[in-house]
Amino acid sequence: MHLLVNTGGGDAAGLNAVIHAATVAALKKGWKITGIRDGYEGLLQKGRVGLIPLTWEKVRGIAHLGGTILGTKNFGHPFAHPVTRNGKTHTIDVSKQILHRFKELKADALIVIGGDGSLRIAHRFHEMGMPLVAIPKTIDNDLCGTIQTFGFDTAVSVATDAIGRLHTTAESHSRVMVVEVMGRNAGWIALYSGLAGGADVILIPEIDYDLKNILKKIKEREKSGINFSIVVAAEGAKTKGGNLLYQKTGAGKKKRLGGLGEKIAWQIEEQSGKEARTVVLGHLQRAGSPTHMDRILSLRFGTYAVELIAQKKFGNMVAYMPPQMRAYPISKAIKGVNTVPLDSDILTTARELGISFGDI
Repeated sequence: MHLLVNTGGGDAAGLNAVIHAATVAALKKGWKITGIRDGYEGLLQKGRVGLIPLTWEKVRGIAHLGGTILGTKNFGHPFAHPVTRNGKTHTIDVSKQILHRFKELKADALIVIGGDGSLRIAHRFHEMGMPLVAIPKTIDNDLCGTIQTFGFDTAVSVATDAIGRLHTTAESHSRVMVVEVMGRNAGWIALYSGLAGGADVILIPEIDYDLKNILKKIKEREKSGINFSIVVAAEGAKTKGGNLLYQKTGAGKKKRLGGLGEKIAWQIEEQSGKEARTVVLGHLQRAGSPTHMDRILSLRFGTYAVELIAQKKFGNMVAYMPPQMRAYPISKAIKGVNTVPLDSDILTTARELGISFGDI
């Protein structure tokens, strides 16, 4: 049995632990396993330049490391691959070329490690006849079918630590600190880190906010003798009827969310006269060594993916459904988004503690 494995999309803490676990589990079965460089890009390169033989020696000691030894890209869609000719960029479909290379390497199955975009690509390849299983990866924790994705716990830990540290500078300068965290469609990072870090206002995509309610919370704290406030905002949060904020990107590149924290800080200063500052955590949430929770979860994901291949349960995603790992159809996983339920007891807990979500 010969397995291929790739990592796609943005990096997340725990990727190397997944690679380590899948490799060890495959080698223990007497199988061969090969890593593909930079998503599917390695399969488009001649010879074995884009391939990394995964051996005991290659994966020894990588489980605690951040990033991915295989490299990753969040562009280069196989069904819409960017090509530049004569100074102009257009896209072509290289999926058949990749499928041919898969067969040429005499591969028996592919392990795809990635987020919603990677899962959609995997589903299309599976429909073309490629035997594969997927492992969900997103720090946003917004994939359907699994209770938690690896990388989320590390992102929350990083954000919680930052929020806790910012209390001292906020209080020293009598400021409002606005902390922008990741979360395009789901506010899990903002909710968990805001609650754990002691935020006063938490803004998430699931709940439309009104600036006047943020200002009301800040004034309430001032009346009670507290001269500072902490606002945690998911990048995808918005006002009722409002639009998402995007950063400027280069030609041909995917639009990136950003700028919400700066906008809110400016509005707070403009309308309250109180000094406000912004901290954008950005890629810090993806970077560095995974927490022990993410390491354990990643190791479980990797070993179970190999087990699904042994059982020939192709077209499935490894799903964490405590206390077990289970198979979940990729076709179902890509149909929705795992958002924070409005009746969540975590939301209730936050409200009972006096945290505002900007809605009332």
